[in-house]
Amino acid sequence: MGGAPKALLPFGGRPLIEHIAERLGSVLPDRVIVTNTPELYRFLDLPMVGDVFPEGGSLGGIYSGLRAVHTDAALCVACDMPFLAAPLVGYLASRAGEADVVIPEAAGELQTLHAVYSRACLPAMERRLRAGELKIIGFFGDVRVLRIGAAEVARFADPALAFMNLNTPEELARARALWDAAAGGAGSRPE
Repeated sequence: MGGAPKALLPFGGRPLIEHIAERLGSVLPDRVIVTNTPELYRFLDLPMVGDVFPEGGSLGGIYSGLRAVHTDAALCVACDMPFLAAPLVGYLASRAGEADVVIPEAAGELQTLHAVYSRACLPAMERRLRAGELKIIGFFGDVRVLRIGAAEVARFADPALAFMNLNTPEELARARALWDAAAGGAGSRPE
């Protein structure tokens, strides 16, 4: 993506992260942003925390956010998901007490950056981070995991949209075209 922060890419005339924060705020009372560049996100007026393990990748980000919250669990989402679905987020959050990780599946893959993690995961995550083992699912054998199957996910959102993220200019172009088509060209967020 040319080095520009994906969270700041414009969608509907506003930064993508603004849409994501609003969508999460519609179903979750508290939100925190994990970032090592807080100056870029001050406009959101949300609590921010830096990476505890700066070279820890996504696992380090999840760990840092989870460690910072004052709740038993946190739903973690990536900053580059333009079609985050509030009904799915609410459903996943409602299942939080059933396992240490509540994670949806789509297209045969676990959606690790769209899942609920309990504080009980912190020791297992930290062991992996200290060992340099950064694969998110690497600690799943040490905790209780509840997989939410694709059919269940589809009750709340179209998995092809809900888990879409932006890693290439082609994915960005496709997402913007879908956004604009759903909004009727008005530039507002599709439901």
